[in-house]
Amino acid sequence: MYYFCGKKPKIMGKNDWKKRDGVVFSTNPDFKYDIGEQDDIQTLPPDKQKLIVTIDRSGRAGKQVTLVKGFAGTDEDLAALGKKLKTRCGVGGSCKDGEIIIQGDFRDKVTELLKEDGYNAKRGN
Repeated sequence: MYYFCGKKPKIMGKNDWKKRDGVVFSTNPDFKYDIGEQDDIQTLPPDKQKLIVTIDRSGRAGKQVTLVKGFAGTDEDLAALGKKLKTRCGVGGSCKDGEIIIQGDFRDKVTELLKEDGYNAKRGN
């Protein structure tokens, strides 16, 4: 039996219960929740990527950040590209929600670096 009342089920593995939205409990002892097949996301080659480099200040206490949006691929490849851009610009940043966030206004430099690497990059606003 699987009972879920705000506590972790004891039968499940670590954090397995987070994948089961909407399932409260089951009285069937043989119940196995089917998460479904996860699609293997593959990273598109650089010439097929359409990246937009913009600047953003909203929700950041007035600080400027450069956003790179539109990356289609795995999180590992996104993190590798983000690390490369942060290193070449000499600043900090992060990669989350499919975006690369670079501290400061580096729109022109990031756009040129992406074009050198073969990406279709365009400078936004």
